Amino acid sequence: MKITYFGHSAFRIETGSSVILIDPFLNGNPHFEGDVGEATKGVTHIAISHGHADHVGDAIEIAKETGCQVVANYEIYTWLGQKGVETAAFAGTGGTVAFDDFSVTLTQAFHSSSYTEEDGRIVYLGMPNGLVFHFKDGPTLYHMGDTDIFSDMALIEELHQPKLAMVPVGDRFTMGGAVAAVACRRYFNFDKIIPIHWGTMPILDPSPDKFKAAMEGEAGKVLVPAIGEAFEV
Repeated sequence: MKITYFGHSAFRIETGSSVILIDPFLNGNPHFEGDVGEATKGVTHIAISHGHADHVGDAIEIAKETGCQVVANYEIYTWLGQKGVETAAFAGTGGTVAFDDFSVTLTQAFHSSSYTEEDGRIVYLGMPNGLVFHFKDGPTLYHMGDTDIFSDMALIEELHQPKLAMVPVGDRFTMGGAVAAVACRRYFNFDKIIPIHWGTMPILDPSPDKFKAAMEGEAGKVLVPAIGEAFEV
């Protein structure tokens, strides 16, 4: 399985015959300096954790251009349909959507979910979610979305046993590095952890250093991939 990190919370995952984008915030993402066309080449699926613009990102344009399948909560699914996306599927929190190479389950997250339209209207887009991916040819992956720590993370570990995690650490909009480390060490048995949602806005922590420091003896689990460069898991 091949993974590429585009900065913020955006990823590309290549597994089997599937190419998945998670929270595809590319245009306007200060960490992404690549070519959008190349980053989205061959995409078959998009998964969206919640409705904020820095997570929906370019999903509408990508879905219209490629016809890829988009997975999100019901409110985002409905809103995407109003924007002309005809290839979306929905699940509720706790629900699973299965495909040939993988499945994705929506978990809870402690955040908010809305989109500010061009005319300034704020559209409510349902509960925020985390995303758990079970793959046929790779480790179970938990993309936390934007969230604070919560004790029911223990149930996510019990139900899914994720080994690879994408964890927000930038503070202000999500948990900061120290709290994120508590979440990872107390509730999970991850093999590798990719810190996300840092450094892309002035009010976020500029690096994942606080998270790595707080992981202490487990800092070896922290992986900070080069942005735009694929790696294998």
